[in-house]
Amino acid sequence: MSRGGPRRRAAAPGRWPAGPPAPPARVGRPARRSLGIFGGTFDPIHLGHLRCAEEAREQLGLDHILFIPAADPPHKPQRRITPATHRLAMVRLATAGNPRFRVSDIEIERRGPSYTVDTLRSLRLRLGPTARLVLLLGLDAFRDIGTWKDYRTLFTLADCAVWTRPPGARGRPRALLPVAARGDFCYADDQTTLIHRTGTRIQFLTVTALDISASNIRQRLRSGRSVRYLLPPAVERHVLREGLYRGRVVS
Repeated sequence: MSRGGPRRRAAAPGRWPAGPPAPPARVGRPARRSLGIFGGTFDPIHLGHLRCAEEAREQLGLDHILFIPAADPPHKPQRRITPATHRLAMVRLATAGNPRFRVSDIEIERRGPSYTVDTLRSLRLRLGPTARLVLLLGLDAFRDIGTWKDYRTLFTLADCAVWTRPPGARGRPRALLPVAARGDFCYADDQTTLIHRTGTRIQFLTVTALDISASNIRQRLRSGRSVRYLLPPAVERHVLREGLYRGRVVS
């Protein structure tokens, strides 16, 4: 996969094949891009995903959110995953109406297990050391981060923003970290933000509680029930037209 250069192939709307476009330069100092990285299976993408991304973008002051569908999520080896072509298409349909949302097929093009640390390394190479990258993830995923590949390296490549939903009880932030990583962080003055020894940060956000899950949507579709107002209309049309999730054993 190309790491960028003077020549670029044409891209589909909302797609960054070799990194996001540069924003207009600011007078007097170089522009610094800020990008939220939102990876996931998106099987299917739903309104809860979109609302969390929008609120994170707003709270963190990010230029864009980059949605990255996983090719082969290593944390879901027992579940049959919808083909990546469909999941990518659904993410593009879901995000098409928001100019702050972008979609990347970086993990699908890379193939093999989709490890977040590899994706962040690739993005860092493409965007350079000054870009602000913020990995977006939910509290449950963050609690399991000690099982991720090279998770301690991950903290050196990007900030993290962890979202919870009200009431969102989580305890002391540093206690959520794997024991081996706790010594790499200290608290900021607000006593909630964690600062890594390299200067990256972990912040905790509260987002609107929308009780929507992809597993419930798959189950509804399998049993012939409505998913209206759970999926963006364009995604719902794609699912119904392609006959996705029908007759599948849902885990």
